[in-house]
Amino acid sequence: MGAEIQPTPRVAVVGAGPSGLIMARQLKNSGVDFVVYERHSDVGGIWDPENPGSPVYESAHFISSKYTSGFYGFPMPDSFPDYPGYKLLRDYIRDFASAYGLYDHVKLGTGVAKASLVDGVWHVTDTNGDTATYTHLVAANGVTWEPKFPSYPGQDTFTGETRHACTFRYPDEFKGKRVLIVGGGNSGVDIACDAARNADLAVWSVRRGYRILPKHIFGIPLDVFINEGAAPPAGISIPEDPNELVDALVGDLTRFGLPKPDHGVLTSHPLVNDAIVHHLTHGDIAGKPDVAEFRGDTVVFTDGSEEEFDLVLFATGYDYTIPYVDENLFEWHQGHPQLYLNAFNREVDNLYVLGFIEFADAAYHRFDEMAQLIAFDITSTGDDKSRFTELKRTHRPDTRGGMEYIDTPRHANYVETHTFQHVLGEIREQFGLAAVDHDTFAALRADQ
Repeated sequence: MGAEIQPTPRVAVVGAGPSGLIMARQLKNSGVDFVVYERHSDVGGIWDPENPGSPVYESAHFISSKYTSGFYGFPMPDSFPDYPGYKLLRDYIRDFASAYGLYDHVKLGTGVAKASLVDGVWHVTDTNGDTATYTHLVAANGVTWEPKFPSYPGQDTFTGETRHACTFRYPDEFKGKRVLIVGGGNSGVDIACDAARNADLAVWSVRRGYRILPKHIFGIPLDVFINEGAAPPAGISIPEDPNELVDALVGDLTRFGLPKPDHGVLTSHPLVNDAIVHHLTHGDIAGKPDVAEFRGDTVVFTDGSEEEFDLVLFATGYDYTIPYVDENLFEWHQGHPQLYLNAFNREVDNLYVLGFIEFADAAYHRFDEMAQLIAFDITSTGDDKSRFTELKRTHRPDTRGGMEYIDTPRHANYVETHTFQHVLGEIREQFGLAAVDHDTFAALRADQ
């Protein structure tokens, strides 16, 4: 009996945000037939706030610098500021899609209503009612579309307005109001700064204490300083303990009413913001611990203090969802799908996810390295295919490098970036794959 003939790959990619476009470029580079479904009118995902459901607000900027944040082979322009805002990022992502001829593969204004696995083949029904079949499916729909709401005693009886941060867009929304921002993520801190500058009263409430990282250390962007080991100015010594370094640069935030940090700076997703410290030190915003309960128009905090508010904005994160795929095809833990290398379904051999990963690093290079392995798995045959399938089933590498991250849903799938890169490198070496770099996709450039 002859060897089993594998069908020619035809791949459906869901989402034309950064991760979907990165996947598209890898598939194009591998000569694979593919279609990218995008429900919005243009590519860019959340970075176009005109897209319904985008959580991006006017003051949104990257928290990693332009020096580390670009796509392989397509660095951010020198004209960009160190930390570009959403308009520059939106246009940069679209320029990337144009430069590599990716628009030719994207079905704009066409989302995916349902993707069903039937006899090993994906039947993808789009939002226009059309159905097409594919050998493989890559979910790249992003993780900040389904808002997560907390629940506090008396919350339903609050006489003011409550809403999620994903509904916030313009700083003027806070004018003339007494505003409470609940939540300690990067978007929550950004929005708290908008409240500090515009609200009649601004308060920022967090469940736990955080160490807030400055965007520059001695004038050098934070990620450049860390990744390149830049030397401090003459006469200044850097503590070996990163907690001591951050505490020395920022100071003790408990004096502003915020809780004391209960974890090390490296065991939580980094909170990178200079402006919130400025506003705290100038009295533009007050810090508070977690909410205890709501009473009419009043919010009571766990320290026993209370304040009246007109608006409570919950910057409390998002649920990871892949709504068009049967959730039973995934194993879930703390609301996160459990995936090999945070990308490969261990049991369904032709199902992948790109972008559902958290680490303290710029994302796009890591997405490309993950996408390379996805494309390899899709196109491999024979012994390579068997070996990679066995890895997906049985290989359980430590991608945390021994780090013990705080026990929250957000950190359920957190990886230590250098350890993760090392693991990906070992797998590439097993299969003779070259590392992705700035020259990998040079032949695909449509604009040169």
